Amino acid sequence: MEAAGRVGIAILGGLELWLGDRPQPVGHARRRAVLAVLAAEANRVVPVDSVIDRVWGERPPDKVRSALRVYLSHLRRALTPTGMTIARQESGYVLVADAHRVDLHLFRRLLAQSRDAREPRRALSLVGDALTLWRGEPLAELDTPWAQAVRERLRRERAAAEGERIDWALACGRHRQVLPELTTRADAEPLDERLAGQVMLALYRSGRQADALVRYQHTRQRLLGDLGVDPGPALQELHQRILTADPALVPTDGTAATVTARAPAVPRQLPAPPQWFTGRGEHLAALTAAADQRDTMLITAIGGTGGIGKTWLALAWAHRHLDRFPDGQLFVDLHGFSPDTQPMDPATALRGFLGALGVPADRVPHDPDAQAALYRSLVAGKRMLVVLDNAATAEQVVPLLPGTASCTVLVTSRHRLPGLIARHGARPLCLGMFTDAEAHALLVAALGADRVAADEHAVAELMALCGGFPLALGLITARIRYRLRPVDAVAELRTSVLDALDADDPTASLPSVVSWSLRRLTERQRTVFALLGIAPGPDTGLPAAACLTGLPVRETRAVLRGLADACLLDSHHGERYAMHDLVRAFATTYAHHSLTAPVRRAALERGVDFYRHTAHTADGFLNPHRAPIALDPLLTGTHPQPLPDHPAALAWMDTHHPHLLAAQQAAVGHHRHQAVWHLAWTLTAFHRRRGHRHEELAVWRAAVAAAAHLPAAARILAHRRLGSAHAVLGQHEQAMRHLHRALALAEDHHDATQQAHNHHALARAWERRGDSRRSLEHSRHARDLFQDLGQTVWEAVTLNAAGWFAALLGDYDTAREHCGQALALHDRHHDPNGKADVLDSLGYIDCHTGRHRQAVRRYRQALALYRALGNTSQYADTLDRLGHPYTALGDDERARAVWREAQELYREHGREPDAERVRRHLDDLAG
Repeated sequence: MEAAGRVGIAILGGLELWLGDRPQPVGHARRRAVLAVLAAEANRVVPVDSVIDRVWGERPPDKVRSALRVYLSHLRRALTPTGMTIARQESGYVLVADAHRVDLHLFRRLLAQSRDAREPRRALSLVGDALTLWRGEPLAELDTPWAQAVRERLRRERAAAEGERIDWALACGRHRQVLPELTTRADAEPLDERLAGQVMLALYRSGRQADALVRYQHTRQRLLGDLGVDPGPALQELHQRILTADPALVPTDGTAATVTARAPAVPRQLPAPPQWFTGRGEHLAALTAAADQRDTMLITAIGGTGGIGKTWLALAWAHRHLDRFPDGQLFVDLHGFSPDTQPMDPATALRGFLGALGVPADRVPHDPDAQAALYRSLVAGKRMLVVLDNAATAEQVVPLLPGTASCTVLVTSRHRLPGLIARHGARPLCLGMFTDAEAHALLVAALGADRVAADEHAVAELMALCGGFPLALGLITARIRYRLRPVDAVAELRTSVLDALDADDPTASLPSVVSWSLRRLTERQRTVFALLGIAPGPDTGLPAAACLTGLPVRETRAVLRGLADACLLDSHHGERYAMHDLVRAFATTYAHHSLTAPVRRAALERGVDFYRHTAHTADGFLNPHRAPIALDPLLTGTHPQPLPDHPAALAWMDTHHPHLLAAQQAAVGHHRHQAVWHLAWTLTAFHRRRGHRHEELAVWRAAVAAAAHLPAAARILAHRRLGSAHAVLGQHEQAMRHLHRALALAEDHHDATQQAHNHHALARAWERRGDSRRSLEHSRHARDLFQDLGQTVWEAVTLNAAGWFAALLGDYDTAREHCGQALALHDRHHDPNGKADVLDSLGYIDCHTGRHRQAVRRYRQALALYRALGNTSQYADTLDRLGHPYTALGDDERARAVWREAQELYREHGREPDAERVRRHLDDLAG
């Protein structure tokens, strides 16, 4: 280091560690490289992976983390006498040291002081001190991509500092002393307009006006010849002033003491950093990584819905990296989405920037293109940050972009600005909702850890109700800080979430903030936004949205993409679109205020019909032997989704199950009784296969109420299915009540088919009550009826049931006979699910008659069929039963595997008693 007695680390050349005027040993090259990386980011945490990447590059050794820990241990010992240390924080390491003890940070600090100095000689002295810290190539120990990028950036910083040194020397009247150096540098860099201007000014002040004018013409010719452009406005203006011998270009009395040259303007326009900023670690790291690795001007478009924290992120990152932008920071709110103003004209923003850069108002060009050109000239080669906040469109942003790689631009917008990304290479950085950890950290920062811990349950509910929405969390937190208990805030949110998040100040009102986004939408986009608020289900796919809106698919896709670009929708794989719960609550309210009741009803009916007709098609694949029912004609504008086969049908039902439940509730609300009943009917086979027992109960409860307005056949089936749903859940009294009601109705209407189905349902219900004898009686009655009706598939189903109940009663010969007959019928009718049921029954019979290997084969055949059909409910039951022949054969390992899988499925289906029974089997194996 240059001054005796200074303690520090030098990286502006080969790495050196100093104690006073004595160099200290650091160790071999790799250890020195680790210290150089941490010194470059002094007092900032460098993640472990970043340290490895910066030191070793793309091919680190196998045990690189162990090696890194060893190096750090040695470095800590080497640093001990200096008072500096390396600490482990969060997920990385940080060199803890006063910034002026690292030459790089001292260099930047001296430059910042020079720019703030009011007296030219003081500024010149500070710049000179900064430049004397350079001893050679920075980070000479490293040759990784990161080091190369940092070296290039530091070269630009040094070049900018050299330019400022010349500016201050000229301001101090030292034009004759710097002229030889300037001429040499300008000859080496003939396209550098700043250097050309400095040479021209030095020549003019040295009494060589003609040479100054010749230098201008020489520079102009090179620019035209090499680049095809004229000199920028700043150089042209200097040329004109020299041509007219502007007296302001020379000291008034010829002495350095009275020079009044204007010091370079260093704008510091950033607003204060956000007080409670938390989280966003990945986004902060992404901004830093982009700034480290760029070789062109960095433009980052930070997008997200209103209130997501875009401006907070930009300001937080900017304030943490002010040292990267010693030439200043520009900030403007473009009012793209403001409550009471139109988006700012870029020319207005440009004039503000020019003023901040020291251009007098009377020297600002009138032409907007000339303003933009002057702005780009003034920031050329400077390390500046430009924050363009709250932009409406790419067109508003483009005139404000610098034209030099030394500048960094952060744009925040509720629109994704695809034009800025496509045409200008902006990097998109989309913000989502807070994670639970980030939301909790915000509450702790705002309320204090003790208060959060004291109301832990209420805080957890608060976080869930706000759904990670930063603005919502901030609004509620502000109210809690002054007068509201967390438990009361939870109660308000549960009662009326939008009212709880509203306020007189529109900037502190979530409904107001969201509403501002709608102002930039077309009328059609606003209508679709409203309709999506009342659409059934948690999200909406493109086919459903087309039916809801009544638009062609192509137009619907364009509108949805527009809403996604406006950050009002999140787009997911497969052209699915979702809103955050709070945005959706606003959309629902907006729909009731902006759309008439007939428009809302027609849209919702089209949406409901899309789901019920597509589900009807899916059910045909899942249950091909079910008796068909008549469907109402499709409403105009409704186009069900085609489904080609069984896998597609099952996948569609899995994806749209919550939508079908919501569609049924919508139909209930509009008294569409046939639709309510039909949706329950289409869901039954799917519910049985996937084990959705509680949902089955809920849809048939709704269907029974709707069936009161429908013909008798609908009432019979509704009571039967509701009774069966109660039975599956062990609610025996309710089950018997509805099943006997269904049987009585079937008998009153002389409906033999429904009587047969009800006897079969009663057999299953009595099984769950443990009365296999009654189950067998009902099964045989059902079999006889189906046989008389010639319904052979259902005859096979009831034959298998009779065989199963006979087996439960110990009559294995009769059971095997019935199941054998059932298997033949199912094979004849190509019914794989029925065949799987019979194979499961035969496996049980074989297991209980000592044929354990045959039982294993039967069960595994059934499992293969259930797996292909997606019948996870019965798959779990068969896995449960398969464990027993395995244990009988002494194959405890396979028994343990199938029971563990069965236990996991039972828990997924909410079948805790079954899961507990399997757990006891596993305990017996372990014991």
